[in-house]
Amino acid sequence: MISSCTSRTEAEKIVDKAIEAHGGILFEKAKIEFDFRERHYEIFKSPNAFEYVREFTDSTGLVRDVLNNSGFVRTVNGQEVTLDEKQTKAFTNSVNSVAYFAFLPYGLNDASVYKEYLGESELEGKAYQLIKVTFSEVGGGEDFDDEFIYWFDKETFRIGYVAYSYHTDGGGVRFRRAIKTHEVGELVFLDYENYKPAMKDTPVEEMEALFKEGKLELLSEILLENIKVEILK
Repeated sequence: MISSCTSRTEAEKIVDKAIEAHGGILFEKAKIEFDFRERHYEIFKSPNAFEYVREFTDSTGLVRDVLNNSGFVRTVNGQEVTLDEKQTKAFTNSVNSVAYFAFLPYGLNDASVYKEYLGESELEGKAYQLIKVTFSEVGGGEDFDDEFIYWFDKETFRIGYVAYSYHTDGGGVRFRRAIKTHEVGELVFLDYENYKPAMKDTPVEEMEALFKEGKLELLSEILLENIKVEILK
């Protein structure tokens, strides 16, 4: 539930409006399904529980990954697979990352999230309000030291761009540009272009200038397909 307390900071108020603009409280009781890069996902996240499911077929058969409050389990053709710690961490990070981005900006009011208002900017002819997000080590998960900057449209409060640094798989920094909006079941989902700078240790604060200067390399597109939304009772 989004607080209406008048003591909320400017950054918190902007994020409140952004969450509302993308679907608001419906995120807390929505089960989302979509396809992404030949994998099928089912995502549910409420304030008290979550479950992320990923299914795909490879040379071993039907693979089903389930990440929830109890941990991570992989089954192949219905049989649970024994995983070592490195595999469990890698698969968990992979599933969690897709769920995190698909549900944005829901999640930015979690207790482990710190928000800072960076002011306004103009990108490609539109005005945006910038919010920097960092995480508490307690409750912030494996990736608590990641940093994000969100560009929220000043008029609609929808996400226009995201820059973030990460430390898994050797680390790096990325810049995402929203290219398509999906409105499904009163929720808003976004497709993105995914860019990277020449130097992987580039501060997230420099990504906007590099994008404006045409100095970012387009890596890929983040496209959600066959999106379905079920509102749970």
